[in-house]
Amino acid sequence: MFTLAHLSDPHLGPLPDPKLLQLFSKRLLGYLNWQRNRSKIMGANYLDQLVEDMKAKAPDHIAVTGDLVNIALPLEITGARDWLEEVGDPDDVSVVPGNHDAYVPGAVRRARAAWWPYMCGDDAADAPAVGTRSEATFPYVRKRGDIALIGVTTGRASGPWFATGRVGSAQSKRLRAILEELGKEGCFRVVMLHHPPFRKATGWHKRLSDASRVRAVIKRAGAELILHGHTHIDSFETIEGPDGPVPVVGVPSATSAPGGKKPAARYNLFKIERTNEGWTCRMEEHGFDAPNAPVKLLVERDVAVPA
Repeated sequence: MFTLAHLSDPHLGPLPDPKLLQLFSKRLLGYLNWQRNRSKIMGANYLDQLVEDMKAKAPDHIAVTGDLVNIALPLEITGARDWLEEVGDPDDVSVVPGNHDAYVPGAVRRARAAWWPYMCGDDAADAPAVGTRSEATFPYVRKRGDIALIGVTTGRASGPWFATGRVGSAQSKRLRAILEELGKEGCFRVVMLHHPPFRKATGWHKRLSDASRVRAVIKRAGAELILHGHTHIDSFETIEGPDGPVPVVGVPSATSAPGGKKPAARYNLFKIERTNEGWTCRMEEHGFDAPNAPVKLLVERDVAVPA
């Protein structure tokens, strides 16, 4: 049995004091939002408790689906690398960037350089230069036995009041080829991305702009499981695959305090096993259900894997 943990959107705080010049951009809106709102609902030590409980379960691998930072200040990006090192070894933790990691032009490239050991394939060499296009290094593939983790980037800089993402045609073509090859090898394919690819997943200003392209890839090439963040809610949807519906699972922000508008912080555990009949997958949601309460098992369910 292989146990995969999934958490997302930690939005690590507190926010470092920015230089005035750094706020002459979309960052000003994000900075004000942090001061007025996010710092109140993403404070305390819920993230620390969540990660401690997750690590106590000794998962074989951990998937982090983006938005490690808030407005992509350089000090945030380096601080996120320190946090990742506390979560686990790069061989055991896989990361994809979110829209906050790509908050302003050039930010996602700096994040990629800083988080490279956690955001590259098994056969990757040194991190590309910061100036190179970040999507050229995605999707990446990590194989752990028969489990294949495929990291896709949707993180793109967007305008004020927008939080959209995009995969792009070149990355989509590579994703299809990768999924087809891993399917021939009989792997359990886990696709990780930040923005959800199913219909009506978010508001128009927060959508994955080419979600239909991703759905078309999955319909042709297939996958066993898709993990995402971005929405800050627990969700379980499906999209069409060649052998049946493919489960698409989202998780709340790993720092959300109980009692807010969005569900409190959670992480998911997926227990994946090959049987004579094919793959089985059991999902557990662990998190908070009240202020000052410990992390607990909230939901347990079987995940129907395409035959």
